[in-house]
Amino acid sequence: METELTTPQKNEKISLLIDNIEKIIRGKRKEISFVVSAFLAKGHVLLEDNPGSGKTMLAKALALSISNTTEHNSASGNLGFKRVQFTPDLLPMDLIGSHIFDDTKKDFIFKKGPLFTNILLADEINRASPKVQSALLECMAENQITVGDQTYRLERLFFTIATQNPIESEGTYPLPHAQLDRFFLKMSLGYVSEEIELEILKNYVAINNVQENIKQVLSFQEIIDLQQLAEQVHVHDEIMIGIKNIIFSTRTHALINVGASTRSGIIFLKCLKAYALVHGRNFVSEQDLADLAEPVIHHRLIFKNKEAKLNALKEIVTKETERLAKLKLFS
Repeated sequence: METELTTPQKNEKISLLIDNIEKIIRGKRKEISFVVSAFLAKGHVLLEDNPGSGKTMLAKALALSISNTTEHNSASGNLGFKRVQFTPDLLPMDLIGSHIFDDTKKDFIFKKGPLFTNILLADEINRASPKVQSALLECMAENQITVGDQTYRLERLFFTIATQNPIESEGTYPLPHAQLDRFFLKMSLGYVSEEIELEILKNYVAINNVQENIKQVLSFQEIIDLQQLAEQVHVHDEIMIGIKNIIFSTRTHALINVGASTRSGIIFLKCLKAYALVHGRNFVSEQDLADLAEPVIHHRLIFKNKEAKLNALKEIVTKETERLAKLKLFS
């Protein structure tokens, strides 16, 4: 039987956040919940989607929904939001920043780049060279940037939404496995239904007016509190075994060349906890494993062929969730 959250008002805040974003990103509540889960798990998201599917709008809506102070009100500012268009001629210093000469101080000072923000939209990340892509590795993994012998801490709240286009391959540099592994989730928004498409066409002027539609519904501190609450979500021992079984099965499956790492299992666990919280529970269920396995684990694997890419992970997860369902852990 499902138990109530010890602080139900926290879940109300999450619902407010998702509802707020859905004013702009129509008909994609499940996908929004994935992004919010990664956000609360202190991770990052890679969106592989067609142009015009709402990726930029989603990132902006998320940033505008949160104030940069301990309390949200009309006078407070929003979280920092930066959008970087990745191109072949982009340099690492265009992201990190560089030293410039200050005439007043008669010395070189470090001018911070767009990575020093709260929410970063890295648009078409695979159009930049591997050298530029690697500039994101340290900040995504350790929340810091090293320039020469100086290390700079990033904002306490740092979240990257990166995008790549699955159609265009000319002039792109595929993300290396190490870079892909830094993203907690890889997912697609996809096209909307016919009904939602018509609704968007009728209301596109209002929908595109993000500044007017999106209101601050959470404060910076409330997001920090929710991230801490996500870490406290209970995971049954059998669910923990289920996570282990899925990770190990990817390493022994005949059609998977490279399986999931130990870090993959930890990221999976973090995302599951946050996803349970987003859905109003203080425990992880077997359905959470079924929902999140694909976006969290699939991009970390290297498959032998296209058929394996479509079915191998699905087979592993189905087998494990069926085993857990028979145990009736929450009935």
